Amino acid sequence: MCHRGTKTRRKAINAITDKIIGCAIEVHRNLGPGLLESIYEKALCHELGSRGLHYENQAVVPIVYKGSKLGEHRIDLLVENRVIVELKATERLEPVFKAQLLSYLKLTEKKVGLLINFNVPVLRDGVTRVVL
Repeated sequence: MCHRGTKTRRKAINAITDKIIGCAIEVHRNLGPGLLESIYEKALCHELGSRGLHYENQAVVPIVYKGSKLGEHRIDLLVENRVIVELKATERLEPVFKAQLLSYLKLTEKKVGLLINFNVPVLRDGVTRVVL
């Protein structure tokens, strides 16, 4: 049985992630590695907006445990209300960063996230796609 709706949703999410990665490559091409994460975040927001992508910067995610709200956390970017983007500017990506993104996906009930580390010579080496 073919799930046409699932294929269509997957294609739409892939198109969004491709655009996000393209924007991140453009930012990296212009700024290079070695800056603060906050600078890359602002530049990426500028690039996303210039390409017509809707995004929420520092989107608030409530932390709920067994029906009780414990607090809230902020995610770097939520693009098109479908893809969570977690930005880093570190020497190396630690396993906890991927675990963090997986937690954000679970908390928001989103399926796809991108972990982007700008502190690399070639940005493609700094992009990790995470699927829940």
